[in-house]
Amino acid sequence: MFTGFTPETVDFLWGIRLNNNREWFTANKKQYTTTLYEPMKALGAHLFQPFIERPGNLLKVSRIYRDARMHPPEPYKESLWICIRQDVEWWAENPCLYFEINPEGVDYGFFIWKPRTATMEEFRRHIQSQPKEFLDLIASVEADVGQKIEADCYKRPKPCENPDLERFFYWKGQIGCTRHEDFSETTFGPELADRVLEYFEKLIPLYDYFNRFKV
Repeated sequence: MFTGFTPETVDFLWGIRLNNNREWFTANKKQYTTTLYEPMKALGAHLFQPFIERPGNLLKVSRIYRDARMHPPEPYKESLWICIRQDVEWWAENPCLYFEINPEGVDYGFFIWKPRTATMEEFRRHIQSQPKEFLDLIASVEADVGQKIEADCYKRPKPCENPDLERFFYWKGQIGCTRHEDFSETTFGPELADRVLEYFEKLIPLYDYFNRFKV
């Protein structure tokens, strides 16, 4: 059961940012396990509840260890994340619901980091052929969460016959709807789990929609 993070969690995250070496981590490994990694696993289990009966979805909780071949000077990450996604080979190309904690606070929501060009081409063809379904979905999700879905955009839009879809024909990648919270009493309490889960549930229709496009 997730009981919350603590000020010691934040102390550890700042500590690893300022002391990213094996000696410091070894001396503080117990603090990492008890105040960061174990709470993240418990939070992940809570957030995955709506997906237990949904085939093809999986839960990933990151570890702090970096790939030494890619990051030799800094062996440890300064953030940890939870990711709910479909069981695919390369996560960056596919939709996910995520939660991340770092020294500045927590971030969570829906994100597609780097979709394939062919996937976005299929997406544009689909929304042009069935615009109402997509526009109704976007309007509903944005109203529910009280914010816009954002994306990294092309400098020039792709040709679009429907003016209502022009905004979405700019989309290139890094498509997301996320929230940031600074550390506070509510971040340290167990109510964080229900708050993130409520936000995830509002984003599930968006997550399901984008999981249609597998090119």
